[in-house]
Amino acid sequence: MINAQETDPSAIRHPPSVAAGRFTLGFYFQALTRMLSSPGRFFAELPQDIRLVQPLGFLVSSSLFFAGAGMTTLHESRLIMGGIWGLNAVVMPVILAGISFIIMTMSMGKRVPFERMFAIYAFASGVTLLASWIPLFVWITEPWKWVLIVLGMVKGCGFKWRQAILIAAGAIFVLLLLFWSAGPLIYFLKN
Repeated sequence: MINAQETDPSAIRHPPSVAAGRFTLGFYFQALTRMLSSPGRFFAELPQDIRLVQPLGFLVSSSLFFAGAGMTTLHESRLIMGGIWGLNAVVMPVILAGISFIIMTMSMGKRVPFERMFAIYAFASGVTLLASWIPLFVWITEPWKWVLIVLGMVKGCGFKWRQAILIAAGAIFVLLLLFWSAGPLIYFLKN
């Protein structure tokens, strides 16, 4: 007897939890394994109607690991710093996906939904967070994250390489401008 999964190619690529849009621990480990083994294929096979639940769950799970593991390298205020690190690990991909979405919309018209752009940033950031807590690994994981983001935009959003690189570079530039402009405010609040 032939079952539905053997005849439906989308059921083979995406197990029921992916197709249903639920986040489970099984989905987390499956996505992590696929991101580490073949990120281009993973991004190319993202469902067209992906919602925020699975990418956000993946990102939050990786952020919790990142914050917990990062607390082992601290000597004081571990809980406060771990909370700040965890919150930063979740919020920054959201901000960067928003900036990239705005750049994409302004420069080439709306081409992909925000949920898809966020999924690219969430999965790329989430997989690199697992090694980012190790001191000095940021020099490896940060460039790796941006390579994954550009690859995700090419394979998952259908951009050309040049377009993806320009959107990612624009997001980095805008983020640096935001930090630079917030510098005087932070200095004022400290004094």
